[in-house]
Amino acid sequence: MILDKPAGVTSNGALQQVKRLFGAAKAGHTGSLDPLATGVLPLCFGEATKFSQFLLDADKGYISTFILGAGTDTCDADGAIVAEASATGLTQQAIEHAMRGLTGVIDQVPPMYSALKINGQPLYKRARAGEVVERSPRRVEIHQFDLLSFSPGERATVRVQVLCSKGTYIRSLAEDLGAALDMPAHVSALRRCQSGPFNLGDVVPMEQLMAVKERESESALDTLLLPIEACLQHLPRLLLSEAATFYIRQGQPVVVPNGSQSGMVRIADAGGRFLGVGNVRNDGRLTPTRLLAQ
Repeated sequence: MILDKPAGVTSNGALQQVKRLFGAAKAGHTGSLDPLATGVLPLCFGEATKFSQFLLDADKGYISTFILGAGTDTCDADGAIVAEASATGLTQQAIEHAMRGLTGVIDQVPPMYSALKINGQPLYKRARAGEVVERSPRRVEIHQFDLLSFSPGERATVRVQVLCSKGTYIRSLAEDLGAALDMPAHVSALRRCQSGPFNLGDVVPMEQLMAVKERESESALDTLLLPIEACLQHLPRLLLSEAATFYIRQGQPVVVPNGSQSGMVRIADAGGRFLGVGNVRNDGRLTPTRLLAQ
C-alpha cells in the first residue's frame, strides 16, 4: 500500500503503526523519509517485500521549501540554527542560475544527520554524540530542479520541485543551493510526491487506515492494498506454459519463444497469475530472479 506519511514520525515508526493495523508478520518500507517530511511512502507486506528493491532503486519526486539565509545542524527545520547571513540581495534570476548548476549528474555529500552507515553505525548517532565524520561524496542525478515560487527577504524562501535518482538528499541539495549563492540554507518543508510509478493520487492517509480499522471489518483494510505487480509495471510481462512454469518454480532456466530479447521481466503462468520476476539472457533463456512462494 502507499501511505501518506505524516510529519513528525520516522518512516520506520509509520511502518510499525501500519504493520500493527494489518496484523502483518513481515513488512518493510521502500526508502526513508525524514521525520519532518510527508508524502508517498510505499509499504510492502509479506511476499511483497521480495520486490521492494525495485522501488528503492526508483526515481523520486519532491516538493520542498528551502530557507536561504539560515543553516541548521540537521539541514532542516528540526535542527538548531548554526549559521546566518542576510538574503536580502538575492534575486530570482540568481537562484534559477544556481539551480541550473545543480541539475544533472552531481556529487553530493550526505548530511551528518542521516541513516547512512559508516563503519556499521548510522551517522545520526555519531552526530548526536557531537562527532563530525568525513563523508565521501556520492554521485546522484537531479533530473529536474524547478523554482515554483520565491519570497525575498532577510531570510528568503524558495519553493522547489525536484525529480531525482535514488540516494539523493534534498537537505543536502538545499545546502548546495545555499553554498552556490554564498549563504547558509536549510529545508523547512518536504513532501515526496512520487516514488517510482506511485504519486500523491495513490496515497492513503494514516487517519483513513485507522478509521477503516475502527469502523469496518478488518478485511476492509485489504481493499487498500495494491497487487504486488503494481511496483513492476515498467517491466515486460511474459506468460509461461504449464511446463515452463514447473521448471521456473524449480529454479531452472527455460526458453521462452517470442519473449523479450534480454533484461528483467515479470513472469506469469498460463492463467495470468503473477509468479515473480526473471531475467532473459542474451541466449534467450529465462532465469528466475525473485519468485513468490508457491
